[in-house]
Amino acid sequence: MNIILLSGGSGKRLWPLSNEVRSKQFIKIFKNNDGSYSSMVQRVYKQITKVDLNANITIATAKTQVSSIRNQLGDNVNISVEPYRRDTFPAIALATTYLHDVKGVADNEPVIVCPVDPYVNDDFFESIQKLDELVRQGNANLTLMGIEPTYPSEKYGYIIPNSKDNVSYVSTFKEKPIEKVAIEYIKKGALWNAGVFAFRMDYLLNISHQLIDFTDYNDLFHKYEGLDKISFDYAVVEKEESIQVLRYSGEWKDLGTWNTLTEAMDEPIIGNAIMDDTCSNTHILNELEIPILAMGLKNIVVSASADGILVSDKVRSAHIKPFVEKIEDVVRYAEKSWGKYEVIDIEDTSITVKVVMKPGEHMSYHSHSCRDEFWTVVSGSGFVVLDGKKQEIKTGSTISMPAGMKHTVFATTELTMIEVQVGKDINVHDKIKYELN
Repeated sequence: MNIILLSGGSGKRLWPLSNEVRSKQFIKIFKNNDGSYSSMVQRVYKQITKVDLNANITIATAKTQVSSIRNQLGDNVNISVEPYRRDTFPAIALATTYLHDVKGVADNEPVIVCPVDPYVNDDFFESIQKLDELVRQGNANLTLMGIEPTYPSEKYGYIIPNSKDNVSYVSTFKEKPIEKVAIEYIKKGALWNAGVFAFRMDYLLNISHQLIDFTDYNDLFHKYEGLDKISFDYAVVEKEESIQVLRYSGEWKDLGTWNTLTEAMDEPIIGNAIMDDTCSNTHILNELEIPILAMGLKNIVVSASADGILVSDKVRSAHIKPFVEKIEDVVRYAEKSWGKYEVIDIEDTSITVKVVMKPGEHMSYHSHSCRDEFWTVVSGSGFVVLDGKKQEIKTGSTISMPAGMKHTVFATTELTMIEVQVGKDINVHDKIKYELN
């Protein structure tokens, strides 16, 4: 089956572990058998391939998230990169065109669109397979998955089906209601709208060409900046008359706040922390190397990263977004395809960064116009290329790169370095990339 996973968002509700380049789907909270942790995107990707080993998975995402995806899923995952944020319809149109023009998916093939971060069991993706079968049967232009509500939520839109059958045609859609209205919807057999859509390839391509003037994938990609921001619901779903919905009654959660996220954690502590026995319903997630000690806390979440520290009542934590928007600071932690970095000091004319590279990975070959850089190897080994000349490095090695020097580094083992950037105008846009022969 062909699956497009929508990966978006800036993750302000899960600050400080999420930021502009690391959304909630990249936070590692699910413990594996070997003691390591997986993120939501890693969990979902594994679940899909468990149900369908040959699934053709494409992740539609903004260019700011590409490095995190490569870091967590590897270099072989298909990615449809949105050069600008334009909401779900342009993203799905671009990803569908990518599947058709770049990956060679046929016009009559089903395509399924799903958020990248639902907290579900494997049977959810078994139901996703049923969507593929329903599209092939051709009884409707659009097939949705609806979640059987467990309570009258005000957070989700509702699908009103014609019947309570497992598969039913859709009567109408309702926006997020107040609780009293939601209760009435549920009595009529209404379903939560999970944002899961399925259709034939040519169906969505035809609509995309009707709404957007483009010839092929490359043309659409280069015109993307000028597209209107519009949701898939508004552009397609609300205007389509031939829609059916498949009921899903298994576990489904949106882990969009600290309260819901901690409910999915297997243990109360991740990272360097201690809680005494007077704490209850309290969770700590600590990415810093320094320890956290908690005593006498009840219904509290404590979260610490290089970007900041949150201490909040769990229910109140759902309201942090407007406060986080007031915090003006550079992103201090990010995952890259080659590893990760953490900003550890910012001065007027310098920035100090801890860089950890994965074995066998390397940075791009690049230079900077407005800053000098200095690397000190803390642990590991590898080699650098400076203006075309190769030089071995190991623990204790120091490398100086004046502005304008082309440079890159290759990690033979896991490689940890301290990078000091020095200059009056240090910014992320000061970077020129080159081909390395």
